[in-house]
Amino acid sequence: MTAAPALIALDWGTTSLRAYLMGAGGAVLQSAEHPLGILKVEGGDFAGAFRAVAGAWRAASPGLPALASGMIGSRQGWREAPYAECPAGLDAVARGLVEIPGENLVLAPGVSFIDADGVPDVMRGEEAQIFGAFADGGSGIAVLPGTHSKWAEVEGGRIRRFATFMTGEAFAALSGHTILGRLFEGEAFDAGGFARGVAHAALKQKGRGGLLHRMFSARTLGLFNKAPPQALRSYLSGLLIGWEIEEAAAWLRRKPLEVTVIGGAQLSAAYRAAFKQRGVAAEAAPADAAALGLWRIAAAAGLV
Repeated sequence: MTAAPALIALDWGTTSLRAYLMGAGGAVLQSAEHPLGILKVEGGDFAGAFRAVAGAWRAASPGLPALASGMIGSRQGWREAPYAECPAGLDAVARGLVEIPGENLVLAPGVSFIDADGVPDVMRGEEAQIFGAFADGGSGIAVLPGTHSKWAEVEGGRIRRFATFMTGEAFAALSGHTILGRLFEGEAFDAGGFARGVAHAALKQKGRGGLLHRMFSARTLGLFNKAPPQALRSYLSGLLIGWEIEEAAAWLRRKPLEVTVIGGAQLSAAYRAAFKQRGVAAEAAPADAAALGLWRIAAAAGLV
């Protein structure tokens, strides 16, 4: 017997919208992905986009509650949902839900962290993924690859602190809009080139230089025929991801023994390869971690 629908859950980001129809216990009954991220909704008609995505589910189950997380709750989204401060658990996020009048929809707040220098960091949407990946209330290090990669310390299912690394955005800018990309050929992943980049990022000897120096090697290795042009793009990716791992270890004040990687299959696989090369055990989170996290937030708020 098919479970009765209990919640519409939306992982609503900058470029895409993932919608889930969920039943008792957080079971995903149906799901769909739409190119309706907040920057792609024409005229900022978020109400129209929501109804287009959830209308059929609502028609079949009138009164079904809906919960959305991600950039839809940002200042550029439908309505701003203020950040919950770290350490942040389900309770703090559930208390910060913001209602969209007339839609039976609430928006989840993001999470913020202020570092020792007084500099703020923020996430929106990743907190739901973390709550889903750590549904057992456990502890560990969560790594969420992406345009703005996040590393989070989780203790007892709560986000204790986190840091953002602009690895994905830097890679896109460097490969597409600088001289580094001029020698690249193709976009296929090259395992050897990637591993070489990860290894170069890990070199610690005095005089090796930092990232700003090492990035130029993505050009010079090609100029001197020390790497094939088909490998250079993956080399740069490995260099940046490897450098992220080094920076994150410094931020953690230790090299992690194991991490939980949360994200899309292709990018997560690249990160797991980099972690394996650096001697770090990496476990992949469930594919629907965001859906489960949204369900847990809804349950904590009494929506289901």
